[in-house]
Amino acid sequence: MKLMIINGPNLNLLGKREPEVYGNQNFEDYFLSLKSKYPSVEMDYFQSNIEGELIDKIQEVGFSYDGIILNAAAYTHTSVGIGDAIKAIVTPVIEVHISNTYSREEFRHTSFISPVAKGVILGFGLQSYDLAIQSFMD
Repeated sequence: MKLMIINGPNLNLLGKREPEVYGNQNFEDYFLSLKSKYPSVEMDYFQSNIEGELIDKIQEVGFSYDGIILNAAAYTHTSVGIGDAIKAIVTPVIEVHISNTYSREEFRHTSFISPVAKGVILGFGLQSYDLAIQSFMD
């Protein structure tokens, strides 16, 4: 199985940014622990603060990977383009969020990704990614 994890804007600051919301661990270290925990799963990781680069990556892997785990971060609530990119590919996408977006500001309650995603996992901290991997393994 081949999975791509795609993270959007400001997630490069995990471990430094709002630790009360996002925790103290950076994503690169967490990604290494995921690769160690799931040795039978080939995993790649991409992060960008630029919407077009996220769309390019979705299109690049959206016909050759078994699954995409996408945390589009703030673009979740604003990007019709990312939603359209997901509709255009065949690879299933799981939308992931570290925080419970429904317990935060009201604008975070709307997602342009949820309607076109295979599923949504949110509010479990970094473990949300782990749960997404497990959903592809079942």
